[in-house]
Amino acid sequence: MTKHIFVTGGVVSSLGKGLTSASIGMLLERRGLRVRMQKLDPYINVDPGTMSPYQHGEVYVLDDGSETDLDLGHYERFTNSPLTRRCNYTTGQIYLRVIEKERRGEFLGKTVQVIPHITNEIKNCIRQLGSEDVDVVITEIGGTVGDIESQPFLEAIRQFSLDAGKENCLYIHLTLVPFLKVAGELKTKPTQHSVGQLRQIGIQPDILICRTERELPTAEKEKIALFCNVPVDSVIEERDKDFSIYEVPLSLVEHGLDSLIVKKLGLNTNTLELDDWRDLIHRLRNPETEISIAVVGKYAEHKDAYKSIYEAIDHAGMEHHSQIRIGRIQSEEIEREGPERLLAGFDGILVPGGFGERGTEGKVDAIRWARKRNIPFLGICLGMQCAVIEFARNVVGLEAANSTEFDKDTPHPVICLLDEQQNITDKGGTMRLGSQQSHVRLGTRALECYGQQEISERHRHRYEFNNVYQQQFDAHGLVVAATSENDSLVEIIEVANHPFFVAVQFHPEFKSKPTAAHPLFSGFVQAAVRRSSRESYSAESTTDISNR
Repeated sequence: MTKHIFVTGGVVSSLGKGLTSASIGMLLERRGLRVRMQKLDPYINVDPGTMSPYQHGEVYVLDDGSETDLDLGHYERFTNSPLTRRCNYTTGQIYLRVIEKERRGEFLGKTVQVIPHITNEIKNCIRQLGSEDVDVVITEIGGTVGDIESQPFLEAIRQFSLDAGKENCLYIHLTLVPFLKVAGELKTKPTQHSVGQLRQIGIQPDILICRTERELPTAEKEKIALFCNVPVDSVIEERDKDFSIYEVPLSLVEHGLDSLIVKKLGLNTNTLELDDWRDLIHRLRNPETEISIAVVGKYAEHKDAYKSIYEAIDHAGMEHHSQIRIGRIQSEEIEREGPERLLAGFDGILVPGGFGERGTEGKVDAIRWARKRNIPFLGICLGMQCAVIEFARNVVGLEAANSTEFDKDTPHPVICLLDEQQNITDKGGTMRLGSQQSHVRLGTRALECYGQQEISERHRHRYEFNNVYQQQFDAHGLVVAATSENDSLVEIIEVANHPFFVAVQFHPEFKSKPTAAHPLFSGFVQAAVRRSSRESYSAESTTDISNR
């Protein structure tokens, strides 16, 4: 029977349940087990697709077009678990499913209640990931124990062990052990209270993972174990990782978490194999070069808004043995102060996706700076659209060229609404979403990066390149490097005679892994490394001449 691991969080939010769950999944996979990952989110939105990045961080898109929580990005970067829309459920989805059943008369006149109808639906969503070809399902419960929103989910996983058998379920609670500088000591009381709340619900954690900024002494572990009713060896320290999140799995192995899980669930596994992961950390810690990349975005100050992009840049840095310093530049600041002051000195410029007019002119200015100064540039989604607008205005000579998203009356709508979007009024789940096939053209920079003509990438957009202008762009050196499967939509553009100027309509960051950097990010970082090397050589040569 499939085993189930439930990961809950206590004391405060943002403790890293997603990273911890992903790390556990990776370690079990490295032991030869077949793992599935799942996130249950307590918010009432049907999905995060209509939520502001300030509220929720990035929206992570799966191959099947699901708009999901950003933690699913951690799952994909750390594991090989196939993810679908069944891997992320919200309160909104659960209640919607139950209400639809009630409208169809499936409850035979019964009063529909949280228990058992809502909790049964939650259990069905968990159960459907288990099958004969799955050894372990890891289900992360969003939110914090004590939140009113998460109570139905906690009640459902309490009941789940009664249905599946306690021997097939494992409860892991991630908690915080804060260090009070004034007192000069770690405090275990918040953890005791958090576990106490879980136990009141009827859940006794099997393992406690304690987030802490300092080493957790044996005496503190014993205290936690005693008051929380767990063995001492089931209290696992998870120290803050300032250097890289990719150190988390190795830290958990060091404290014996994988062996503990295997033992408690009675799993038969292979020997843990982590040589490639240790090599990855070694490359991170011992870079051969250092470069700087500017990410110019509407939400640049909010790190989680472009989470996958920052990770994909780091992946490419690992591949090229380079440490990358990322400059988070708000596009509105470029509008106020100009690119000269904010972008000078960077080895590469990336403009990510987004929605709405705010900050777009700053993105256009940043792209013009990169194009005219031969700075490697990568544009993603709206970043590609802004690149088209910039080129239209400043090279093709189409004054006031714009996207109809920002100016419905523009005389040159070089970016326009997808035909299929013309009559759509609902905002949620209605964009061009998920994996789409594209054809990369011969003789392009994109083909150099991918090494193949047929590619599949994930999309999330409503607007597109206006094909009416394609010949004008081509005549001035803007190359269409890839198109959709039926050749109707432009997917990649490039500027000829530039070290690296590539912009894409899709989101390549969603398919990048630490062990396999995405080809476009790899090519972009490689170009930035080359530019940095040339600049360094030029500076050294100038110094030598002046010294003579």
